[in-house]
Amino acid sequence: MAETVREVMDSAPETVNIDTRVEDVVRLLQDNELPGVPVLDGDGKLAGIVTEADLILPDDQGDLHIPHYINLFGGTVFLEPLGRFEKRLRKAFASTAADMMTADPDTVAPDASIKEAARLIHESGHNRLPVVEDDGRLVGVITRVDLLGALSR
Repeated sequence: MAETVREVMDSAPETVNIDTRVEDVVRLLQDNELPGVPVLDGDGKLAGIVTEADLILPDDQGDLHIPHYINLFGGTVFLEPLGRFEKRLRKAFASTAADMMTADPDTVAPDASIKEAARLIHESGHNRLPVVEDDGRLVGVITRVDLLGALSR
């Protein structure tokens, strides 16, 4: 039975760079039937990940609305956190993977045990985790399916 992530991970996953156009990211995901793709910086290190969830802007009203606010003593007081609105606005007008990605994603080390990777995937709720060395270099991707196969052997 495989014991480490390195033994079962995909060591040649599809990736994009931070300056890859969003249209090309979407095409890559569609063509390869992927739920997400790691984003690399100029040095080949993991900068983030773009998933299907990053490409969809769910909203209760079906649109991107300005947070509720009141004018008080000549100033504007927002009644909702602006951070969520700013993040959604950035993604709504994204042109590159860097604009769309989730930065600093959950990762796993290549020498982590299969059981540790399974725990991380379960706790994070993700279908896949980038596998990175200590220096941040991407060396693979491990999925739930990879882990299920390894655990069932």
